[in-house]
Amino acid sequence: MAETVTLKGNPVTLAGPTLNVGDKAPVAYVVTKDLAEKEIGGAKGKVQLIITVPSLDTPVCEMETQKFNNLLKDFSDVDVTVVSMDLPFAEKRFCESFNVANIDVASDFRYRDMEKYGVLIAEGALKGLLARAVFIVDKEGKIAYKQLVPEITSEPNYDEVLEALKKLV
Repeated sequence: MAETVTLKGNPVTLAGPTLNVGDKAPVAYVVTKDLAEKEIGGAKGKVQLIITVPSLDTPVCEMETQKFNNLLKDFSDVDVTVVSMDLPFAEKRFCESFNVANIDVASDFRYRDMEKYGVLIAEGALKGLLARAVFIVDKEGKIAYKQLVPEITSEPNYDEVLEALKKLV
């Protein structure tokens, strides 16, 4: 059954399966700001942090991406990707404008593979964008941590993410 979150207090259904800690992280393909394809999820022999946001062109997503960029600067052994539906050209401008260089920023516009993670918004004003979520995938490709932010306009719990990440690296 699909999960739900809220947008300004109104329930919104998400498309895709409900993934939980211990499940295999599906392989998904996204497009980086430089138009290269990047494979995320699956077993990579490296810890992965996959962060989904609706759009970098909103204050909360902007703030979240900048915070993760700063908080994760010392986690060079972790593959970090922030995924939105923004076009790679806009993502490149965003990264240049805000000096986002410690993490990858990518788009799901081409394959819409993040539906495999159950975070594609299926209805309402943001239909077709991604919900705000954080997944940590261990070296063997299993989901070690999941945070589906209940209210789309709220930030994730950064401390909880960092604590879970430190346990794996």
